[in-house]
Amino acid sequence: MRVSEVMTRGVACIGPDATLQEAAAKMKSLDVGPLPVCDNDRPVGMITDRDITVRATAEGEAPTEIRVRDIMTPEVFSCFEDALVKDAALLMQQKQVRRLLVLNRDQRLVGIVSLGDLALETGDKQLAGNTLEAVSEPAVAKR
Repeated sequence: MRVSEVMTRGVACIGPDATLQEAAAKMKSLDVGPLPVCDNDRPVGMITDRDITVRATAEGEAPTEIRVRDIMTPEVFSCFEDALVKDAALLMQQKQVRRLLVLNRDQRLVGIVSLGDLALETGDKQLAGNTLEAVSEPAVAKR
């Protein structure tokens, strides 16, 4: 089974120059926590509702002045739409992430695949369970 068969299509993005207020409003209207940050449909980062809360609001930053690029996570993990689901699950396990951006071969965002997609769409309970277990393991502290 390919990622394109289980991914969520039509994923909304936000630009890196948008304000945190714009990002939060978009998250609210879409009822989502993560938003890919894209420059011309090419992912350059990811921002989550938690990023806004922990990296900006908790520090007293003004959401109308701070830009998405200032608090987004620039490292994003992705796979190609023609990748095998088991390979996407393995990448999630290795990187300990619950979602991957899905790109076409032109490196443009075409969807997102989540741990939930693996559980619901594939019907492979072992794959979903193994992935959840690996993603949920505590990260080893760096010294």
